[in-house]
Amino acid sequence: MKSVFPLITLLAALAAAPALAADYTASQDSTLGFRATYMDDRFEGRFADFTPAIRFDPADLPSSRFDVRIALSSASTDNQERDELLVGPEFFNAGALPEARYQADRFTALGGSRFRADGRLTLNGVSKPVALEFDWTPGTPAVLEGRASLERLAFKVGEGDWADTDLLPNKVEVFTRLELQPKP
Repeated sequence: MKSVFPLITLLAALAAAPALAADYTASQDSTLGFRATYMDDRFEGRFADFTPAIRFDPADLPSSRFDVRIALSSASTDNQERDELLVGPEFFNAGALPEARYQADRFTALGGSRFRADGRLTLNGVSKPVALEFDWTPGTPAVLEGRASLERLAFKVGEGDWADTDLLPNKVEVFTRLELQPKP
């Protein structure tokens, strides 16, 4: 009986240990998009094809990770002419560099359900820091709603005639809403 007691104690301690950050998969209802302005006309676009690998636990931020892969050719603004231009060489250059990637491994609690992910966005062969502020709502599904701001010219988006920031401002807003289920 004495040899079983330490084993039971160990199992009980492991069961009471804090959970590790959970891995999540995103549902088909998740969105990733952007907002910009062209000649004072605000427009919104979305990426139909993106794959987020999310590991997150508000109580274990050091173990949290985001790795999001974005198929640039899936960008759509519901305007065929603009969409063809966006995936072309002067903007996303999807033919030569078909994927963008956002990776974050540093997280900060901002209070309540708000957090910031400090990561790097790689787009058009350029990798730069981008902070994503987000709200986290636990549950089934867990919901992550985030926003970031970036300067498109730093990523070679909108070069040539499109580099004129009076016509097309440099600032682009990025937004996401992920509905997340724990991986089995």
